[in-house]
Amino acid sequence: MKCHHLILLMCASLLLSGCIKHEDTKKVSLNKRGESEAIVETPDDVLWFGFDLRLDPHEDVKIYTPFLRYLEEETGRRFRIRFTPNYEATVENLGKGVTQFAAVGTLSYVIGKERYGIRYLVSGVNYEGDPKYHAMIVTGPDSRISSIRELRGRSFCFGSRMSTQGHLIPRKMLEDFGITLGDLSYYIYTGSHVNAVTALLNGECDAAGIQDTLGKKLSLKGKIRILKISEPYPSSIIAYNKDVDEETVRAVRSALLAFEPMGKHKDLLYEWDKTEMPLGFTLIDEFEIQKVERLARRYGLINK
Repeated sequence: MKCHHLILLMCASLLLSGCIKHEDTKKVSLNKRGESEAIVETPDDVLWFGFDLRLDPHEDVKIYTPFLRYLEEETGRRFRIRFTPNYEATVENLGKGVTQFAAVGTLSYVIGKERYGIRYLVSGVNYEGDPKYHAMIVTGPDSRISSIRELRGRSFCFGSRMSTQGHLIPRKMLEDFGITLGDLSYYIYTGSHVNAVTALLNGECDAAGIQDTLGKKLSLKGKIRILKISEPYPSSIIAYNKDVDEETVRAVRSALLAFEPMGKHKDLLYEWDKTEMPLGFTLIDEFEIQKVERLARRYGLINK
């Protein structure tokens, strides 16, 4: 059975923060009463789906809407999107049962697992057929910076503080060259990968950390220059609230593993190639996620 999906996004004032060392989250109102009240009457059997903000909010919703339609057809369950303006809210909603499923980065997952006991469902598969992704440190096309070593004393734009590709991995990449946050002239958290690129191109920072999918597309268009690509890390995850019943979990996992976004389901989707799971989903040993968990503890994002 199909439901009317939530695509009631109003325009967002995606003005980047000028605050140093502070993340100014981007507000996107769903209606005048607030993001959590866009649907007045909701059937009791609806499963709410959240996601970490990746691109433009409107584009993200357009991407996930046909994907949820696929899940409905495969599982017989009803799904609706619960949009949140930042990573923190996505994890909190999933942990508290406001949403039942969510697409989150690995860092968001390990934070949500520690705080709320959220659970792992599947991992996204990249174009190489692996459940991994990379981060990039990039600069402007006309920048004279040619290596990460030259970023000492310069400014830097991260995505969200809870972003794996937009914060955690780029921070590790900087440290691999002996550059800590204290060695930067300043840094800002912009809230998303697109915001980080926008801030970079607006001259608000000398370099930025972003996801590889977006970075490759912009590099090919001559919009940015790639300074460094990271080693691989576990890709984005579909996670679920610990109170979701096992039958539903099995049904959704089965549908996700059968998902063929580059094959028989391609025509159902909208620009799925922009996600971190362009070839669908697979299962990984959670031992792989410990690589991210160790960095999260190292940087004080979860308890040591």
